[in-house]
Parts: sequence; structure tokens; C-alpha cells
Amino acid sequence: MGQDQTKQQIEKGLHLYQSNQTEKALRVWMRVLEKSADPAGRFRVLGCLITAHAEMGRYKDMLKFAVVQIDTARELEDPDYLTESYLNLARSNEKLCEFQKTISYCKTCLNMQGTTVSLQLNGQVSLSMGNAFLGLSIFQKALECFEKALRYAHNNDDKMLECRVCCSLGNFYAQIKDYEKALFFPCKAAELVNDYGKGWSLKYRAMSQYHMAVAYRKLGRLADAMDCCEESMKIALQHGDRPLQALCLLCFADIHRSRRDVQTAFPRYDSSMSIMTEIGNRLGLIQVLLGVTKCWMMQKELDKALESIEKAQELAEGLGNKLGLLKLHCLCERIYRTKGQQRELRDHVVKFHECVEEMELYCGMCGESIGEKNNQLQALPCSHFFHLKCLQTNGTRGCPNCRRLSVKPGYV
Repeated sequence: MGQDQTKQQIEKGLHLYQSNQTEKALRVWMRVLEKSADPAGRFRVLGCLITAHAEMGRYKDMLKFAVVQIDTARELEDPDYLTESYLNLARSNEKLCEFQKTISYCKTCLNMQGTTVSLQLNGQVSLSMGNAFLGLSIFQKALECFEKALRYAHNNDDKMLECRVCCSLGNFYAQIKDYEKALFFPCKAAELVNDYGKGWSLKYRAMSQYHMAVAYRKLGRLADAMDCCEESMKIALQHGDRPLQALCLLCFADIHRSRRDVQTAFPRYDSSMSIMTEIGNRLGLIQVLLGVTKCWMMQKELDKALESIEKAQELAEGLGNKLGLLKLHCLCERIYRTKGQQRELRDHVVKFHECVEEMELYCGMCGESIGEKNNQLQALPCSHFFHLKCLQTNGTRGCPNCRRLSVKPGYV
């Protein structure tokens, strides 16, 4: 298969894929991969296969094609191709919750001396790295990466990247419980879709609606949360987007739990768990198990709650997800307080505070915790964040956290 024929077949596959004929598209692309003698064409078709498998939640296949793409890029001996292939390798590991590997591959991308194309990819690299740091609950570095990605998006007038970064920022602020910003950023993403997204994939609309649903639920606006989640789920079902279906089912379950309708919540958690397990989203599984635990606690089934916590803890420790561990210690604290088991209670109180210290989840001005309840936060240029009211009251001539880190103990 020559260069022109390869190009025609790739376009044919793209047309089928955009018409929701995914399996036919995959067959066309696989034929190109088997028969084409054009390395650049093979590289491009591997990119199509990586994207398609990512959207279907077939992350192990995504990773397999990313590894083949690296070999093809080396054959082409072009730094731009190599940067793109390492980015796909980073994204594959991000989807499989291998966050340390993601960060490592992203750093490789950023260290490559490519041309303008590579520089344009740096925004996507920063976004992937930010998502990985967020998965590890390293909040300052996550925010730093998201802000870099946003600057790249603005400098390159890349509205699609800006939309994706806004969704990640919504997720970031939902985790540290600034629900005003958790809603603001996906609303901004939805505006970008409305203003610029006529030719975009509907996944961008679905993604912004899902993150809006999460924020609305956290704010107690359950009817709005349900409307957004239903719209996101509708698009996810139309496009066979299994990862988004799993997230929407989790959000539906959380909405029903917020309404104290545990009997409706449980089957949705089960459905979400089934897809999360199938696609390998271990971070999502932790969120499902946290929701299930809270349902059991509502029903005063404390031993069943502890069983769910045990499964979630194993996952959180395996991933290095510190925020998940903090939430689990908090739930254990409540359970053992109810049971009157003082030794276990003390153990989890100590572990809870260790997690807070490790993640620096406290305001460097007032010393109170961050992420315990809904609070307006403000980040300084160094990406350390504080209570907004503390910054307004005290002002700052630089970051108190950075000043503390720069003070090195003297020798005694």
C-alpha cells in the first residue's frame, strides 16, 4: 500500500469513525497498519487507533499501540514524531492510573528539542502531567501544570485545549472543595463549546456537562446536577464512550445518595463499578467505593462499610492517591467513634492528620484545614493556595509557604 492509498484509507476510517461506525473504522485502520509501507502513514494511523481506543476505554490496547508508535517515530528520526508518541505513551499510562510513569514520559516530552509542532504539544503534555499529579494528590504541582497548559492554550489560541484544561481545573477545585470554582471552570468549558465547538467532537460538550453535574451536586443543586448528567450520559451512550458512561453512573448514584435514596443509588454504583473494573479506572473505583461506603453508613451497616473501605484503601495505596486515603481515614474515624472502639479511632485520627500534613492541605496563613468544607480559595503565582478571606484580611508580600520551605535548618 503506497503513500496516497494509505492517506485515502486513513481518511475513510476517520469518516466511518465520525459517523459512529467505530468497529468498521478500526478494521480499515488495522488493514492500513498491516499493509502500508509508508512510515509517516503508519504513524498517523497509530494515532487514530490510540484516540479511538482511549474513547472506548480500551486502555491496555491504547498503550500497546502507543508503544508501537514510539518504534515508528524512531524509524522516522523526527523529534516532532517522537514527542507526539511519548505524549501518547504518557496519556495511556494516565488512563491506566500509572501516574508516576505518566509524569516521567511527560518530562521526556518537555526535554525534547523539537520544532514548532513539539512546542504546540507542550500544552497537552502539561495537562496530562497535571492530571497525573492530581491523581497522586500533589495539588500545588497539579495546579502549576494546569496553569501552564492554560497559558499554552491562550498563546496558541487553542480553544479545544482550553476546554479540556477548564474541565481538569473543575475537577481540581471539586477535590479541594472550592465549589464555586469547581462550577466556574466547567461552565467556562461549556461556553467554549457553544462559541467555538461547531466542528468539535460532542465529547467536549459531554465532558463539560459531566463536570458541571459534579459541581452542582456538591453545591446541593441536585435538579441541575441531574439535568447536566443526563445530557452527558446521552452523548456518552450515542458515542460508545464507556469511560464517560462509568463517570455519569457514579454521578447519578451520588445524586441519589444526596437525596438519601440509597436503594436507587446502589444499582448505579454497581453499574459504574462494573465498567470502571472493565476499563481499568482504579481512581474511579475508589470514588465508587467511597460512595458505597457512605450508603452503608446511612443504613447503619457499619461492618459492610468497613469492607468497602478495605477494598478502597488497597486501591488508594497502590495508586498513591493520598486524598482517597484521607477520606477513608475520615470515614473510619466516624465508624469507630460510633462503635466505641477507641484504639482504632485514635489510629485513624493520627493517619488522617499525617495525610493532611503530607498534602499540605491547610492554609499557610490561618493554619486551618483546606478541603474539609466548601471554602473560597485563591492561588498565588507559585501555585500555593490559601483561603481567599485570609489573603484579603492579611495581604501578602510573597508566599508564606515558599518562605517556610526556603528556610533551611542550621548545623548544630
